Amino acid sequence: MTTPTAQAVKAFLLDLQSRIVGALEDIDGKPFLRDEWQRPEGTSPIHGGGLSCIIEEGNVLERGGVAFSHVYGESLPPSAAANRPEIAGRSWEAMGVSLVLHPRNPYAPTVHMNVRFFTAIEEGKEPVWWFGGGMDLTPYYGFEEDAVHFHQTCKSALAPFGDELHPRFKKWCDDYFYLKHRKEPRGVGGIFFDDFNALGFDQSFSMMQHVGNGFLDAYLPILRSRKDLSYGERERDFQAYRRGRYVEFNLVLDRGTLFGLQSGGRTESILMSLPPVVKWRYDWAPELGSAEAKLYSDFLVHRDWA
Repeated sequence: MTTPTAQAVKAFLLDLQSRIVGALEDIDGKPFLRDEWQRPEGTSPIHGGGLSCIIEEGNVLERGGVAFSHVYGESLPPSAAANRPEIAGRSWEAMGVSLVLHPRNPYAPTVHMNVRFFTAIEEGKEPVWWFGGGMDLTPYYGFEEDAVHFHQTCKSALAPFGDELHPRFKKWCDDYFYLKHRKEPRGVGGIFFDDFNALGFDQSFSMMQHVGNGFLDAYLPILRSRKDLSYGERERDFQAYRRGRYVEFNLVLDRGTLFGLQSGGRTESILMSLPPVVKWRYDWAPELGSAEAKLYSDFLVHRDWA
């Protein structure tokens, strides 16, 4: 099924995964587990394989995953065809790199990034293809300079492709990573795009590459500056509570999680994004004037950080 065009995307994605994992191993000091997997034909509605790189109980990262997958199936699941009902039922091919990092230090934010390529195929018709991806930052204790740096790096990654893309993709991220049942953003946002082919293949692919390549510049300076800050049980407790929001979004609202589960994807890879230690409380609110309250008032709001 793979075309020469898709092979070029795959080569970039595998190289991106390798570079990101290498940089994270340098900062953590502990190697990632590399789990190469393959789904044999006929065992499920989804076939293909991938490489999941996982770290647990690291020196800096309490849990993190950087996964590459290249999968295909005979019929699009509902979550993938929601915005394009005319391609429902087509065979499909998808590949991408997706990562979520949960640092141990509560002052270091959780981060998510993914870039992906999707093709829907029907005999006798032109393939329908698009790129998707983005990155977003989820702090537990907010630092304005971190949010500004993250958003400015996202803006710079998109700048070669037109001034209109960053405000559009920033708003898309704000709208997408929003917990409707909580009436609050998941974090300080970033950029998000999906179903994107407006620039033609070469330029759309180049834009996706710029986003993927911009991740380390966006996140590593923040991680380096926060990973060794002193913290106590209070900060860890609040981190665990706020991580609950991350779980709620991923399991209730995230299209990627729903697509993976609906299509019979590999559960371990799909759920690698979940944090290792999480707490929920009934009707809890932070103390007025506290550092925890400042997260809600100053950071869990839609702002033009860049």
